[in-house]
Amino acid sequence: MAEEKNNQSVFDHLSELRRRLFYVLSVFVLVLVAAFFVVDPIYHYLTVNALSGVRIELNAFSFWDGVGVYMKIAMVVALGITLPFTLYQVWAFVSPGLKPAEQKATLKYIPFVFICFLAGLAFGYFVVFPLAMSFTGSLNKQLGLIETYGMADYFKFLLNIVLPISLLFELPLVILFLTQLRILNPIRLKKMRRVAYFILVVISVMITPADFFSAFLVLIPLVLLYELSVMLSKRVYKKQLAADAERESKYK
Repeated sequence: MAEEKNNQSVFDHLSELRRRLFYVLSVFVLVLVAAFFVVDPIYHYLTVNALSGVRIELNAFSFWDGVGVYMKIAMVVALGITLPFTLYQVWAFVSPGLKPAEQKATLKYIPFVFICFLAGLAFGYFVVFPLAMSFTGSLNKQLGLIETYGMADYFKFLLNIVLPISLLFELPLVILFLTQLRILNPIRLKKMRRVAYFILVVISVMITPADFFSAFLVLIPLVLLYELSVMLSKRVYKKQLAADAERESKYK
């Protein structure tokens, strides 16, 4: 009997997971179709609106460059818009195994994940990407090179800068979530500060041009994000200690 119940429970979980994935996929496809109608203005904004001051002329080096870039923009738009819905479906799948307080706490993360992602997207595009473009453009001029950019390479360069920064802006929420699970706490984070700073320096150098100013400009918000993470973790940790003390006093 117990074995049958376990098998039935596993089957129910798999059915629920399949249902949630179907919801996410359906919404993603619908948003992807709608995103095709906004690809053209987005493409022209990302190419004509030269934030770096470097005027570039994009070229197609293969028959599929235009189609590939068109699909890539539509998919990024669709992923960004469906992100909150996807996170809600993940929460809905795992929430039955959580306590009511944990359900409310984890549900609060969903809008902030989207907000942090947009903030990282904006910082990467409006700050880091122009620096990278101006640096590479000025270096090419010094070397006497003729700049001929392929549209596929341009958008690959753009996404390789913007997307990692967008993910890095999720750092406070990740640390806050791990603190809620008692995997991390502010004491550990303070002990890890030197290592964390070193990792952030390496990341800032990797995603920016090879000059000190650009790396330093990116490093500042990353350090602030880490310190914000420590502050948030400290706040949650104090609440956990107070709850533990109250629980112990009840059983004494």
